[in-house]
Amino acid sequence: MDTHALDTSTKPRETSALDTASAWWLMALDHIERSTVTDPAIRALQRGIRSLPLGEVRDVLRGRPLGHPVHPVLVQVPIGCWLSAAVLDVVPGAQRAATTLTAVGLAGVAPAAVAGWADWADLPPEQARVGLAHAVSNVAAVACYTASLTARLCRRSTKGRLWSLGGLAAIAVSGALGGHVAYRQAVGAHSAT
Repeated sequence: MDTHALDTSTKPRETSALDTASAWWLMALDHIERSTVTDPAIRALQRGIRSLPLGEVRDVLRGRPLGHPVHPVLVQVPIGCWLSAAVLDVVPGAQRAATTLTAVGLAGVAPAAVAGWADWADLPPEQARVGLAHAVSNVAAVACYTASLTARLCRRSTKGRLWSLGGLAAIAVSGALGGHVAYRQAVGAHSAT
């Protein structure tokens, strides 16, 4: 039980490292939301994505048949594979399985990214700015996992594991940014009509 939640005293409470990190993170997100530097690029990208002749596929990519966005469902493949590969990296004799999971995770990126861009194209500026940072973090993760897979296939398992850890860190940042857009900024299901 969280004793701070029940504490009704007026005495000042010590600031923990988690409180400090949380405050820093929220300030960074606030800065991203308010910065207009990327707005011209965002507007151009959003117009370009919206102009693609996708027809009914756009509704499928945005999850309309499900009643909620499909992007969070699709990201489970790369994230799950890469997290599992990290676990197997510490299991003796599991290098082949970790390599396979790294490759499957990379294969799952394209559908998740396409669905994410389809959702992102209709976001208002503050959400689109954080969404763009989310996409940049994903690009960093994919680059790390591509380097990891290359190293693993060249029998440089230590280098492959290190690249994988870098990718996992980028995915953690990306997930936090995506979670911010989905929950704190309240982007969610699109109406069925």
